[in-house]
Amino acid sequence: MKSFAFGPFYGMVDSAARQPPVELARLLLEGGARVIQLRLKEASARDQFVAAVAIAELCHKSGALLLVNDRPDIALLAGADGVHLGQEDVPLRAARRLLGTRAIIGVSTHNLEQAVKAESEGADYIGFGPMYPGGLKRTVTPVGLESLRDVRAAVKLPIVAIGAIRQANVREVLNAGANSVAIISDVIQAENIPAKVRAVIAAAERRS
Repeated sequence: MKSFAFGPFYGMVDSAARQPPVELARLLLEGGARVIQLRLKEASARDQFVAAVAIAELCHKSGALLLVNDRPDIALLAGADGVHLGQEDVPLRAARRLLGTRAIIGVSTHNLEQAVKAESEGADYIGFGPMYPGGLKRTVTPVGLESLRDVRAAVKLPIVAIGAIRQANVREVLNAGANSVAIISDVIQAENIPAKVRAVIAAAERRS
């Protein structure tokens, strides 16, 4: 299994933020993020590439990792550390052929079957969710903590939980088996983003 460390907080540079992508990445890193996923679903390929190049430089100066959402080609061209794939994106094995064995490849999963399949196909970690109702996608039917426990029992890969997670429920998500939590709304809506990231990390590291 590939050796890498995300830490308990998985930073998301999302197009929903009011800050420009590079500025948001800088704030997340200032707060202590050790990994950032660049997720700009509405942006052009050119804009994604330009942001990825700049954020990769910031991440690598900070000793952090950059993963690009959906686009293994942009990840490769921008010098990112890997890619995060959704269920409708290019197949994991195709991304692996392009990026090579050293790249980190994560896969979004929403049930036990998808999680087991991602592991069998060579994913380095899985995203799992949505954990709670609401969030940016206005989820009505989340997967819930019990499903997370089932996935934790079935796979050995690191699990990044996502979906309406907030500082207040970080500990229960980690206690259910996640290794990291991806938080968007609760972080990007904060007046002081670095302080919020530090608070989330402190909550995650607090003994339950």
